Amino acid sequence: MHIDLSLRHPRVAFFMINFNGTIHEQEEIMPGLHNRGLHYGDALFETMKVVGRRILFAEAHYFRLMASMRLMRMEIPMHWTPEFFQSEVNKTLKGHGGHSIHRVKILVWRDWGGRYTPQSEGVSYAIFSESLSRAPYILEDTEYKVDLYKDHYVNNGMLEQLKTNNKLIHVLAGIYATENDYQSCLLLNHGKQVVESISGNIFLVKDYKIKTPPLSDGCLKGIMRGVLIEILAKHPDYILSQESISPFELQKADELFLTNVITGIQPITQYRKKQYAKKVSSDLIEKLNEYAGLSPSS
Repeated sequence: MHIDLSLRHPRVAFFMINFNGTIHEQEEIMPGLHNRGLHYGDALFETMKVVGRRILFAEAHYFRLMASMRLMRMEIPMHWTPEFFQSEVNKTLKGHGGHSIHRVKILVWRDWGGRYTPQSEGVSYAIFSESLSRAPYILEDTEYKVDLYKDHYVNNGMLEQLKTNNKLIHVLAGIYATENDYQSCLLLNHGKQVVESISGNIFLVKDYKIKTPPLSDGCLKGIMRGVLIEILAKHPDYILSQESISPFELQKADELFLTNVITGIQPITQYRKKQYAKKVSSDLIEKLNEYAGLSPSS
């Protein structure tokens, strides 16, 4: 049987891959077809922001990955320490020359063997890196419209809290957003509660109260979500609660914003006919940069 691999990935500037400790430029490596992540979605990933050689929120990323591997019944090699991952990230970034700000993705998959039932608990990994333009988190002064995605629903179980390769709902929601000229979509669980967006957790602001869905609703256990929960717990001006968000609350809110470690805070500017302020987002982005040790000159 002939398998056509002629559809090459387009070259991305400053894009390097670390495959099990060996560095490749993007065009030098094709994904192995005997890969349980490809066949069964039997894989996990972490997406991180690296400034200089410092992984932002490194400890949170490391412990989330280790906890996810345990839940997925993957073997954790003894040498997979925080120091090992830092050294592997550094090795990957050497290929970028003098560029100092990067998006780094660690992908971990179970070794080949078996069909649905694996024959091995061993793992392989790849680390992908690409250049970013700036270190500090800022609020983009651009339109960011969203809609509800209602064709499919997120399960509210523990697996939804993990960053696995099973992201079909997010992919389909992204297609829907593109086709309808939205910047993102909000995902619902089977209880018709708002869970998250395509690429981040959601926070809702009404007066001085801020809400974000609890993990039990099915949202990702986001690193930036955790950081903002910690910041807000010490903030004198706001009261944070982890409560379900009904779609009916969206148009009554003063602000809505999304979070992830690459963007930081992304204010939603419009949902249906409602337009939103950015006052709380502006306040929190300053607190976030302080927390992350990022100055305007970083």
